[in-house]
Amino acid sequence: MLFNLANILVFLGLALGFVAAILVVGRLVRPRIPELNKEVVYECGEKPVGNAWIQFNFRFYLVAIIFVIFDVEVAFMFPVAAVFRDWVARGDGMLALAEVLIFVLILFVGLIYIWSKGDLKWFKAVAKGES
Repeated sequence: MLFNLANILVFLGLALGFVAAILVVGRLVRPRIPELNKEVVYECGEKPVGNAWIQFNFRFYLVAIIFVIFDVEVAFMFPVAAVFRDWVARGDGMLALAEVLIFVLILFVGLIYIWSKGDLKWFKAVAKGES
């Protein structure tokens, strides 16, 4: 038990030492050319305009969250697809297929829910009397 813990601690120490050594070597080797433009906030090659604290449209966040959800779905389903042939050979193919279909169905129900609420519409109609 203690030997396993010692292995982990040695590995962690080597990893931290490697990171520290790379940072020190990089600091010693890289050229130092001070320039005013290096201190400016980077905005995709464009000069920043105005204050950074602007009102950002919430719809961008919503689209990004929906993308991340379906991107994670693909990340979870790829390992299943990689070993599905082995599961079929063992006789567990239908169980794996059912699990994947349930997973996709849950995400599909969520997509239908946000679609029915109108959250995927870029412009929403505002009822009269609301501001």
